[in-house]
Amino acid sequence: MKDLIDLHVHSTASDGTMTPRELVFHAASRGLKAVALTDHDTVDGVAEAEAAGREADIVVIPGVEIGVDYSGEMHILGYFINYNDPVLVDGLKKVRSYRDERNPQMVEKLRKMGFDITMEEVTDASEGKVIGRPHFAAVLVKKGYVRDTAEAFDLYLGAGKPAYVKKDRLSPRQGIELIKSSGGVPVLAHPKYLRTGGGLDLDGLMHELMSYGLQGIEVYYTEHSPEETDRFYKLASDNNLIITGGTDFHGSHKPGIEVGIGRGNLAISYELLKQFKKLQNM
Repeated sequence: MKDLIDLHVHSTASDGTMTPRELVFHAASRGLKAVALTDHDTVDGVAEAEAAGREADIVVIPGVEIGVDYSGEMHILGYFINYNDPVLVDGLKKVRSYRDERNPQMVEKLRKMGFDITMEEVTDASEGKVIGRPHFAAVLVKKGYVRDTAEAFDLYLGAGKPAYVKKDRLSPRQGIELIKSSGGVPVLAHPKYLRTGGGLDLDGLMHELMSYGLQGIEVYYTEHSPEETDRFYKLASDNNLIITGGTDFHGSHKPGIEVGIGRGNLAISYELLKQFKKLQNM
């Protein structure tokens, strides 16, 4: 895996199963040259990851992944952020408060469905980190209600499923501007999960996001088919957008996805980082 990178990984600071330090050393042991820590709505693990990167001799890119309000699923990745920027820190704190409001509602839905589950158990499963749906899934697995995390999402926790509760979010414009306010580069994550409607095609949506300051698209992604990868590559190229890629590695919360290679079909070159360096005059 010489000269390969992974620009989309998660640690225990959000909903991964490796600490930032463990994750960085794991990536280094796999031969990666660079990795971007992009935890959900938090930058709490970035300092630890950067320190580990210096020890393990691997480039660690400070990042974040922000969920924004959209009909469907839209996440914005931020790269090369100033993770100490007070505007960014306060904005992410606000986003996490939305999770705090949603989580008890999900517990209540599960209890009404007959599951013996408490908010305390979900909190314990998170081990003090940002609580997400994988932690609900972990409790359901532990209690034998489902076989694994995938089944928990497929049956109960996924969007539109019986225990799902849509949380308040920042608008796409707010998410992009929050990343840019910290000096970061905003990139549209896994575009395959977007649902366009109301007469707005993907090209139209992209131009709208670009008007807010979007600068890139995650073209290479674990779940993208070859046809989708080609489509998103063309979309990025036609609009002069940065092309990025990542596995969305979460450790054992997403079994079968390995850092750097996803399900074995990814090979993201260090060459992609040159786009960022040119953009930021690095």
